[in-house]
Amino acid sequence: MPNYVDNSQIKRPLIETAPVWVATPTELEKLSKQLSRESAVAVDTESDSLYSYFEKVCLLQFSVHGTDYLVDPLALNGEGDAMQMLAPLFADPNIEKVFHAAEYDILCLKRDDHFEFANLFDTMIAARILGWKNVGLGNILQERFGIALNKKMQRADWGFRPLTEEQISYAREDTHFLLGLRDLQIEELDKLGRLEEAREQFARLTLVEPNVRQFDPEAYWNIDGARDLNPPELGTLRELFRFRDAQARKEDRPPFKVLSDAMLLHLSKARPASPRALAQTSGVPEVVARRYGTSILSAITRGENSPQTTPPHPRPRSESFLDNAARNRMGKLKEWRKERAAKRGVETDVIVSNDALAAIARKNPRTLEALIETSGLGPWKANEYGEELLAVLHGKRK
Repeated sequence: MPNYVDNSQIKRPLIETAPVWVATPTELEKLSKQLSRESAVAVDTESDSLYSYFEKVCLLQFSVHGTDYLVDPLALNGEGDAMQMLAPLFADPNIEKVFHAAEYDILCLKRDDHFEFANLFDTMIAARILGWKNVGLGNILQERFGIALNKKMQRADWGFRPLTEEQISYAREDTHFLLGLRDLQIEELDKLGRLEEAREQFARLTLVEPNVRQFDPEAYWNIDGARDLNPPELGTLRELFRFRDAQARKEDRPPFKVLSDAMLLHLSKARPASPRALAQTSGVPEVVARRYGTSILSAITRGENSPQTTPPHPRPRSESFLDNAARNRMGKLKEWRKERAAKRGVETDVIVSNDALAAIARKNPRTLEALIETSGLGPWKANEYGEELLAVLHGKRK
């Protein structure tokens, strides 16, 4: 396979075999036995986050050399714990599971099926460690193999059945080429002496854990424009924001499909006082006024009767926990990381993640052992960057 392909050579893939559809316990048992005999299996998932409040995995794709499989969890979830037949595969340290951008898939599979993972390979992480500029799967396959994927189905409703032929084609293409890409990347990582670094990053992926979705009633403060509102407007935004989440849960729809952030802000400023005024408010679609009018007007009344006179306190991001001294250390660490990344030709977080830097800045470790304990850096990164990080923290940088 060539490393780069001229644009004139880019073509739609021609896959002669049909994918194997798996939707019954018997079919899944047969598949799990087949995959247990493989040394490497490509994996991907499709979920319905754009169409559901309570997101779920709607399709699970596997590819081995010569065959692609599409597993339907929506059908299998009605068959008791049938999906647990795949648990041994994901936990098997002797079978490499090859993903592209694995973290989201792993979080979803842990959330839905409580799978445990071992022996992963992530082709996006490998591309970033190699310093490839374009790390999306479509871009990589175009540049390296001359293959153009159909990406029009990225926003499709994967929870709706039956899937279209275009969806099925899209889904199987996302894993069909991963094993070949993995082989190419292993060769390049090995040549550059980066394979151990990559393996360390892959191992960290097995440790990610899903967070239970929790509504933050104060998070309206993070909406663009919220901080420019006066107390009655901000109180109205608070009430509309809370109504939207409750309605989204009730309908099992994403909140933005009930009312967008921009619509919340617009209504908070306009604050119509009657059904007629709401219907005549510019920018408010008729369907919104008809479907949610009574609830919107009630939220506006509550907001005006209880103006928000003090800033709310949404749940902070990790770096918000840093005091002034730690923020200063964080700035120095980021400056060092930027320089290190530029020398390697990679993105900054390939060197050390933001979470690890924040933990280091907060605890200010003075020994390599304390640094490793504080940051969770693996052996490769600790050996490569540990002394430099300590030097940055304690003024001994060359």
